Amino acid sequence: MELHNLKAEIKELLVRELNLEGRDPTTIDDDAPLFGSGLALDSLDALQLAMSIEERYGVRVPEGDDARAIFASVSALARHVAATAASLAAASVGSPRGIPPSPGQLR
Repeated sequence: MELHNLKAEIKELLVRELNLEGRDPTTIDDDAPLFGSGLALDSLDALQLAMSIEERYGVRVPEGDDARAIFASVSALARHVAATAASLAAASVGSPRGIPPSPGQLR
């Protein structure tokens, strides 16, 4: 998964899923904060974004303090998605018939 393309997809997902009407995804800075002074997202936006990321990429975003670093910016979110997707893909190689392991098997 190429990081540049992933960032562009995440920006489009942000605009579409969070109803940022009138916002051009290409104008979102990769490293701008998603919360506070950046896009000014709130906790409900974080929940919607986490669900959208899981649905689109099959990658779960943890809750609590771990989520803060992941939701810091588009770049941080893209790195999390890419790293987690790669580890899930690697783990599924050893699974029977290529079926990804359940979350309990990854511990």
